[in-house]
Amino acid sequence: MKLQRMNRRALTLGALAVSGALALTACGSDDTSGGTKSTTGATAKAGNIDCGSAKGQLLANGSSAQANAIQAWTKAYTTECKDVQINYKPEGSGAGVTAFLQGQVAFAGSDSALKPEEVTQSKSVCKNSQAIDLPMVGGPIAIGYNVPGVDNLVLDAPTLAKIFDSKIKTWDDAAIKKLNPDAKLPSTKIQAFHRSDDSGTTDNLTKYLIAAAPDNWKYSGGKAWQAEGGQSAQGSSGLAQQVKQTAGAISYFELSYAKDGISTAALNTGASAPVKATIDNATAAISAAKVVGTGKDLSLQLDYTTKAEGAYPITLVTYEIVCEKGNKADTLPAVKSFLTYTASQDGQDSLKALDYAPIPTEINAKVRETVANLS
Repeated sequence: MKLQRMNRRALTLGALAVSGALALTACGSDDTSGGTKSTTGATAKAGNIDCGSAKGQLLANGSSAQANAIQAWTKAYTTECKDVQINYKPEGSGAGVTAFLQGQVAFAGSDSALKPEEVTQSKSVCKNSQAIDLPMVGGPIAIGYNVPGVDNLVLDAPTLAKIFDSKIKTWDDAAIKKLNPDAKLPSTKIQAFHRSDDSGTTDNLTKYLIAAAPDNWKYSGGKAWQAEGGQSAQGSSGLAQQVKQTAGAISYFELSYAKDGISTAALNTGASAPVKATIDNATAAISAAKVVGTGKDLSLQLDYTTKAEGAYPITLVTYEIVCEKGNKADTLPAVKSFLTYTASQDGQDSLKALDYAPIPTEINAKVRETVANLS
């Protein structure tokens, strides 16, 4: 849910209850209700931040996939712009879009571009205008698995579709063996986990399955999981936790959650070699994306069926959703100042250390131009 390395300096981003901090409402391990992965050891470079006339509290809500990036950016930004408080609640893409369309937040984060009906609805919030999508963060959606003794699993789209649709039930299935002839695959039952909450990550995974395995994935897709069977958990952190503690488990989550010994599968895309879920491989896929939004909207179309060498196809791009015009006067300076920083070279350069992919330069230049003209 198109998604370089900085010197890693220790940052403790958990205790941010002071003025100018990123306020997060934690709820156990459920990252879509406010919890985030630790970003200790990674930092965003402040560079030359122009605070302008920005001041006051900036409320935002949305994608948990970009939470670690927003957290690091907020730390750097509010260190320079001490008159601004940024409160980003990573409650999920669906919650963020809803909050924006109800006029509760200055901007929303979403792993999927707005639907046409949501753009129409936004006209009641954006006076004499409408909402637009600004791509800001990219990255791979990793397929994490827990199969003891199997370290270099390879899967392809049809096999992955059958696994998540409960058509392949054990790890020694013939389809998996064919892709992994040298692996010692056990007869362990597959425990497939999906998101229980509406998720842009789910939306992007299923877009891949629809495009790359149309004969094996018959669902229409979207933020809500549609296939029957399997087990569920809330948030990317919840899925990662289940994979880590459950033998035979498989699931999907942003690469930044594939930590602490979680193995990730490589994909047989038709390229000369299986493609791993890495930042560089996601960047290669995102670089081929096309801008399909109209006017100032910069929503992107990814090629989920790419066979390009080293291009990892299960990627996502998170968007910041804002009003093109008709933004509230009291928050507009902070919105423009903060998003100008996140789209800056320094802001984008800090992403790789956080396991995200910078937005390609040509697209990002359009983002900066659009932000500068928000009104």
